[in-house]
Amino acid sequence: MKIVDREKLIKVIEAAKLYYLLDHNQNDIAKILGVSRPTVSRLLQQAKSEGIVQINIMDPMEDVENLSLQLEKKFKLKKAIVASIPQFENHIIKNYLGEKAALFLDEIVKDQDIIGVTWGTTLYHIAVELKHKFVKDVKVVQLKGGVSHSETNTYASEILYLFGKAYNTTPLNLPLPAIVDHIVVKQAMEADRHIHKILEQGKKANIALFTIGSIKKDSLLFQMGYFTESEQKALNDNAVGDICSRFFDKDGEVCNESLNDRTLGVKLDDLQQKEYSILVAGGPNKIEGIYGALKGKYTNVLITDQFTAKFLLDKK
Repeated sequence: MKIVDREKLIKVIEAAKLYYLLDHNQNDIAKILGVSRPTVSRLLQQAKSEGIVQINIMDPMEDVENLSLQLEKKFKLKKAIVASIPQFENHIIKNYLGEKAALFLDEIVKDQDIIGVTWGTTLYHIAVELKHKFVKDVKVVQLKGGVSHSETNTYASEILYLFGKAYNTTPLNLPLPAIVDHIVVKQAMEADRHIHKILEQGKKANIALFTIGSIKKDSLLFQMGYFTESEQKALNDNAVGDICSRFFDKDGEVCNESLNDRTLGVKLDDLQQKEYSILVAGGPNKIEGIYGALKGKYTNVLITDQFTAKFLLDKK
């Protein structure tokens, strides 16, 4: 529950500063604030539960550099970056991976690059961490269509805005659904010269940034009614994940060609040609999907966490 009382919020922050920054014990803080010692304990607990105080434990036993090197060697990657995370939980993982990915982009983005991005919470965590970089003639383009009539925020417009702001450019939005009902509809959309131009920029992008969608009935694409019952069953039986709404199996092979033919945006084959094809993903629901993407060689840069890295290295 969020703190709504301003006076209580001030006390929580004061107690946290005295304890964590100035190294006072709880008895001292009780005297300074004019409260009881149990109250100080409650204030400090609330500071942690509300996220005002965040504790990171950097375990020297976690050799993330060694894990990175092993991933690069096993999967023949250009680069692997492993973040040391305190807990194997999705919301925590995305925060850490977002920071790592933003730092990597700051290193590699240069004048005249074309950066292709997708949407979703992982990409949003990257976008908010981006540093402004003084580069010229950079383009940012959306790599896949969006979802219509969704109550879940995909952050598509925010991601494009933040990337454009970081790299001094007006981003190119792909104003289309990710998947359509019939291939003729897709062909008609692609024939439009404005849409064709955006799709071509996505194909030309030398940097592609994406994550893995997991195969769950509550995932966004499944909720949106894009699939027939037989397609949904086939995906549940065979697919391990999707990249840019294109589904693949444990060996990285496209799962359903007819569904793939109705999907708008960058193709998996295109990702194999990129200078930097950056997959940012981690967590228990993503392991099989990441492994399939690595087998399909859809990524040459992997940004993940130490737990996921170990699972990937253990897989035969």
